[in-house]
Amino acid sequence: MARYNKIYGGPVQENMPQVHEAICDTAVLPGTGVVRTSGKFVPAVAASKGRIFIVQDNYLALKDVDTAWPAGDRIVAMELLDEQLFRGRVPTGTSIVQDAALSFNAAGKLIPATTGTHVVAFANETYNNTSGADQLVSVRAAKGYTFA
Repeated sequence: MARYNKIYGGPVQENMPQVHEAICDTAVLPGTGVVRTSGKFVPAVAASKGRIFIVQDNYLALKDVDTAWPAGDRIVAMELLDEQLFRGRVPTGTSIVQDAALSFNAAGKLIPATTGTHVVAFANETYNNTSGADQLVSVRAAKGYTFA
């Protein structure tokens, strides 16, 4: 069971984040980080720079946040903008501490940033993922390009 049921976390006073659509050749869960390469979305990695997106839940097909977009589908992803909250996917066995710098692993999941990696977000909560499945954690995008 998901801890959250929506990917966008606010604030409600501002316009919704910019959403983009593109084909993704791999199946991805909502909350996964992606980047656009050659017109397609691919999972983000620790070295990813430029515009970072967070995959949105497939509201078009009335799917929940634990249902992956199928491989080869046109997916909807939100541009990771600072001063807005998002729910990012954290792999099982990962402990996140509030205000910790976060980076991506090879599958586009958020993990604690290590020295020299690109920081894409900061944790908005503390969560130790011992659930046995990837979970969503509240995050705020990092401003600019920061390195751990």
